[in-house]
Amino acid sequence: MNSTVPAISSLFPRLFAPSAQPGDLIVQDFAVVMIVAAIMIAITYRLKQPILIGYLLAGMVIGPFTPPFSLISSVNTINTLAELGIIMLLFVVGTEFPIAKLRAVGRISILTALLETVGTLLIVFFITQNLGFPFFDAMFLALALSITSTVVTIRVLEDLGLIKDQSSILLLGISIVEDVIAISILGMLQSVATLNSQASIITILLSVGIVGAFIGTVLTVGSKFVPKIIDRVGATNDRALLLILILGFAFSLSFVAKGFGLSVATGAFLAGVLVAESKSAEMAKNLIVPLRDMFAAIFFISIGALMDISLVLSFIVPAMVLILTSFAAKLLIVTGVLVRAGYDHTTALRTGLGMSGAKGELSLAVVKGGLDVGAITLPLLPILGAITIITTFIAPYIIRLGGRLQSQPTAKTER
Repeated sequence: MNSTVPAISSLFPRLFAPSAQPGDLIVQDFAVVMIVAAIMIAITYRLKQPILIGYLLAGMVIGPFTPPFSLISSVNTINTLAELGIIMLLFVVGTEFPIAKLRAVGRISILTALLETVGTLLIVFFITQNLGFPFFDAMFLALALSITSTVVTIRVLEDLGLIKDQSSILLLGISIVEDVIAISILGMLQSVATLNSQASIITILLSVGIVGAFIGTVLTVGSKFVPKIIDRVGATNDRALLLILILGFAFSLSFVAKGFGLSVATGAFLAGVLVAESKSAEMAKNLIVPLRDMFAAIFFISIGALMDISLVLSFIVPAMVLILTSFAAKLLIVTGVLVRAGYDHTTALRTGLGMSGAKGELSLAVVKGGLDVGAITLPLLPILGAITIITTFIAPYIIRLGGRLQSQPTAKTER
């Protein structure tokens, strides 16, 4: 009955040996991650669900908290994969935001994004505090719920044929500013958490100064040198050299950001912004898109694996309260601001519904950033995981509802 075990051991002597090396375990865990991910993605594809749900579910299946046993050998491997994933994911997000594009965003998008991000953050923070969450848990969770998943939302709009609608153009502009605001606030929160366990005026001002100085220095100094270096390498048409250069730049700036007590996501995002400033940005993006897809999958699966699903049921009621709070806050603020700005009610409501839906990549990155600096407790991951799956699932129905609203003749163009 046990004859199969020696047979397998003879075929894979190092893998099943008690003294298996760390390198063997990493390869084993990586293989499990990819195989389970492929199976779950195939299932979600057949069910016509967003791929993000498949990634998170795959992570839950292989994770150490899922009975009857874990399919991975080390949580450290998962943490390492998540770190690599978040750097690549935010680096590619940054390449979508060249400085010229940020400057071109309309004033109404900037105003709306600022009011709805800060407003939603404060409202959700107030609710989470009243639900009994610790201060930093409440802050990181509030920031996570103030961010709309641009990837999921744009994909849904494309599928529904609404991508060229005026509300979609507004939504994209607001999302661009929202992402930049979220990355900046994440850096401040991490800096406050690193400097002092108690948030005081002095630590907050010091954190704002550190984050502002870091972002300002990187963008000011980096924009003078980095694009020129990338263009010079791009002119050689050596794609391998260009890929190695931009990856080295992304990881180096992530390392520097971490040295300042900020998230690696902040450094990776800024690296992407600087790469986007080069004339070779399109070539660079084509090179890193396959890597983005792989590492994004690794990041989301790793987050799923770190979720203790046994805690989901105990937190499902707070999760539903927070979903409704975030949805209502973003919908009312976005719709109200746009109506006050002179947009017709249909366009304003469609934009509000689009901004109120899915949470995704940046929301998970925010909570992972809080976990990295020890500012939050581990149970926050399953809460946000449940919120992400639920909101991603219902996002197409919410946006479809907005698309069915009758358009009105008066429409104001983005400015």
